[in-house]
Amino acid sequence: MDSVLTLRDLESWSRPGVSLAVLGQPIRHSISPVMHNAALAELTRQDAQFSEWKYFRFEIAPEDLRHALGLLHRAKFRGVNLTVPHKVLAFDLVASVVGTAQAVGAVNTLLWTEGGWIGHNTDGYGLAAGLHESLGQDFAGAHVLLLGAGGAARSAAVECLRRQCATLAIANRTRGNLAALLEALAPLAGRIPVRGIGLADGAADLSANAIVLNATSAGLRESDPAPIDLQRIPRPASVYEMIYNPPLTSLLRQARAMGVPSANGLSMLVHQGAKALEIWSGIPAARTSPFMQAAAAGALAG
Repeated sequence: MDSVLTLRDLESWSRPGVSLAVLGQPIRHSISPVMHNAALAELTRQDAQFSEWKYFRFEIAPEDLRHALGLLHRAKFRGVNLTVPHKVLAFDLVASVVGTAQAVGAVNTLLWTEGGWIGHNTDGYGLAAGLHESLGQDFAGAHVLLLGAGGAARSAAVECLRRQCATLAIANRTRGNLAALLEALAPLAGRIPVRGIGLADGAADLSANAIVLNATSAGLRESDPAPIDLQRIPRPASVYEMIYNPPLTSLLRQARAMGVPSANGLSMLVHQGAKALEIWSGIPAARTSPFMQAAAAGALAG
């Protein structure tokens, strides 16, 4: 995998050709460069112009984000991805925000324009596409149980509502965060019933055959317990874990033991990346996602 670059590298940037980047802290774990460069290599076989395109990763501290975005714009990077902790921070640093990013309150994909960065959010698209690809399910008309009330949960909730889910129940341990998310979603919900529950509460009254989405951080460590006991809720239709590494969390192990269809978040990562590349290149995400999927799986296996 390519080395991790820093603000100092950016301050002296002089590379010709089309440059793309992902910014985060930490960033060493990111497999986005592997995915994107694999897709670009395949595109180069079809169109020589992509031979000049390359995707890099930069370790950028939150306090340096404004400066870094200015340097990237001056160097005319075609596009930038943002990961933790920059998605919300960058929202107020871009020239304009479009699409679902406005409702989510966060941007993960930036497009260069003469007047400044245009902020997009491809996470919701990635989630919906990943759910369909991995489990053959869609949010339209579905009952959804969303675990978590942070940034990832807000993105998921916006996508569920945008695609007209039947009901949305949100479970979170911290009542204050849950109340804030419910308030933010109220203008988007329309007639769709949206309610909150505590993760420790009894949840027997939840809809059966719901899609369970985990947007909490419970599972990032293999020793983490599952964020909810699936035995305490009506049998779900499926479980989608937005975490992709480790590939098998406690929640997924329980789903598997119960015979409930389940998947981790690798497909979400792939599809949000493919949509970002579509924004930068105009190449449909469906064309590049298979190459990104193969590269991502190989990187994690390695």
